[in-house]
Amino acid sequence: MMDDLDRRSLIKGMMALPVVHEIASAEIVEPTDKAKFAVIGLDHNHIFSITATMQRGGGELVSVYSKNAKGLADFHKRFGDVKVAASEDEILNDPSIQLVAGAGIPDQRAQLGIRVMKHGKDYLTDKPGIVSLEELAEVRKAIRETKRTFAIMYSERLEVKAAVKAGELVKAGAIGRVVQTVNLAPHQINQPGSDARPDWFWDTKHYGGILCDIGSHQADQFVFYTGSTVADVTASQVGNFNHHDKPNFQDFGDMMLHGNGGAGYVRVDWFTPNGLGVWGDGRLFLVGTEGYIELRKYIDVAGRKGGNHLMIVDQKQTRYMDCSEVALPFGPQFISDVVNRTHVAQDQEQALLATELVLKAQKKAIRLES
Repeated sequence: MMDDLDRRSLIKGMMALPVVHEIASAEIVEPTDKAKFAVIGLDHNHIFSITATMQRGGGELVSVYSKNAKGLADFHKRFGDVKVAASEDEILNDPSIQLVAGAGIPDQRAQLGIRVMKHGKDYLTDKPGIVSLEELAEVRKAIRETKRTFAIMYSERLEVKAAVKAGELVKAGAIGRVVQTVNLAPHQINQPGSDARPDWFWDTKHYGGILCDIGSHQADQFVFYTGSTVADVTASQVGNFNHHDKPNFQDFGDMMLHGNGGAGYVRVDWFTPNGLGVWGDGRLFLVGTEGYIELRKYIDVAGRKGGNHLMIVDQKQTRYMDCSEVALPFGPQFISDVVNRTHVAQDQEQALLATELVLKAQKKAIRLES
């Protein structure tokens, strides 16, 4: 047994370890191409960040269509006097529009994407982009037939600066080969002062379940950081512990994943308390053969201010990186992909593999008693 003197010595030794503080930065990614895009579907406020990302990347917003009156009003407050199309067909039949972005009700997103691709345009949707394996098969068939892109905005990697920096470090071999990802992704049901969630939010029929919805971000990170091109679900489970008045809702889920690049564990939930101050304490751990990385994406609890904190430990030292100044490349890369018919911003097969994993996990999940 370790006595008090041994414990104090151990703690003192740990505190003496050198920690190198860095401001992580990346070259600003300027748009090199231009493309006209429109928006269809305003049922989730993620459409604001998706639209802003496309504009930052060189996209020219030409029109919007939605039956959601409040969504349209909020969209105009954010993006000005954007033309409101009279119908979806007006946008789909406009040959000048190269890309359609949207954040409709989740169970409507895949079919919209198929219609968009069949009209010769690329599609960028909020997650989850697909809520059933049958829809996934239809989407893959449409991609093969149309040669268009069905992209999914996995913003917890693509639009988080610490996650972008982690990708750079992994690619450079900073922690050797990644053998496991661990994602802890708590979310908040309603932030103080925010609008109540819409009816569809509470029904798995519409949003696919918690692993399909929130978990899609984490499955994307698993396949990306491990480099897995083939993967499957080891085990999964879901539950509704604290929202018994919403019987079709799930507020907890976790899953274990395995692939030809490594292993992964994911926990997602809707239990973030108001006292945290942000919508969730998202954490990512990358375990490599030569070291490990931890991200505190949105907050360092009782620690440093702000988000985008990265800690890396290798064979030589321990480093802390402030990633708040890292550039976000997805927008410019994706617009260039639309113009040049490339897949630099997001690998198409990888994006759909992440979706396939969460759909399988959701389907086979054990229902926990609550």
